[in-house]
This record gives sequence, structure tokens and C-alpha cells, in this order.
Amino acid sequence: MKNLNQTTGIKEEIILLSEETDRNYWANRLGVSSEVLKSAVRATRCITLHQITAYLNQQKKAVSIS
Repeated sequence: MKNLNQTTGIKEEIILLSEETDRNYWANRLGVSSEVLKSAVRATRCITLHQITAYLNQQKKAVSIS
């Protein structure tokens, strides 16, 4: 039986906020403040890089349209 949970070799990156150094790393990597990053995690209820970047990109577009 094949393992149905196998992916195509893509590993999902997880954003951890519990440690300040981790928060600072991800905030710097994404170009936002740690507060914006925490807000994004709360808003999406998700800690995957893909979901957080999608949310942040959507927020930037919404701000630029206004």
C-alpha cells in the first residue's frame, strides 16, 4: 500500500513564534515587524510559511488599493 501522506518532496516551513529569536528571524525574513507577524498568525490561525505569506501579500494589496 502506498503512503498517501507523501508529498512531492516539498517540505512546508513552519513559523514558530514561541522564542523571540525565532520571531525575529521570521519577521526579518518576511520583511515585517514581529507584531505584524503575530497578527498574521492570529488572523490565519495557521503557522505555515505559505499561508502567512499569502495573507501578508493580500494585506499589502488591500493597503495599496485603499
